Formats: sequence, C-alpha cells, structure tokens
Amino acid sequence: MSDGTAADNLPLFTSVTAAVWESSDRAAGRAYVDALTAAGFDKAAMQVTNDQTTVGNPAESIQFAVRWGDECLIGQVGPETGNPVTVVMPVLAEGACLIGETRPIDW
Repeated sequence: MSDGTAADNLPLFTSVTAAVWESSDRAAGRAYVDALTAAGFDKAAMQVTNDQTTVGNPAESIQFAVRWGDECLIGQVGPETGNPVTVVMPVLAEGACLIGETRPIDW
C-alpha cells in the first residue's frame, strides 16, 4: 500500500477486488470491505451498497469505495456488471464517494 495518490493505489485496489470476485464471497459487499481493510485501506473511509434489494433479492451490482483525500477509489461488481470495474473519481460535493443509499459498515 502506498501513501501516494488514489491513482497510485488503484492497482492494489483492483487486485483486491479481483481476488474477492474470484471467491465464493463475490456477491457480499462485506467481503470487499474486509479484504480492502486487510490490504491496509482505512475502513472508516469506506462506503458499500447493499447486497440485496429491498425485497430480498440479490443486488444486480454492488459498489464499494474508499475515500482517498479528495478522490475516491470505486469498485463495482455483480452479475449485471460483468468483470469487476475499478476507477478513481473525484469526491462528490457532499464529501461522499457513492451516490444514493449505502449500508452502515458496523462490523
């Protein structure tokens, strides 16, 4: 893990995302948060969307992010996504990385 920019850390973020995607926990947002934390990313700077819809069906995609200064490392996985997608994007005006409702990271 680098102390550098979000772009400097994108390869590690991408590698961790790919490893979880290849595991049996590929549809669990917690698995991405836990793996990124184990790799040295700050859990307190993360966001993750729900694994399930409001009616209990598996989500078509899961997004997760790590705020890195004024940028965000963002990942998206799921059956509708195809291969995992990882990008660096600017922090949103309200200071978050993901738009919409996210779940509490309370574990």
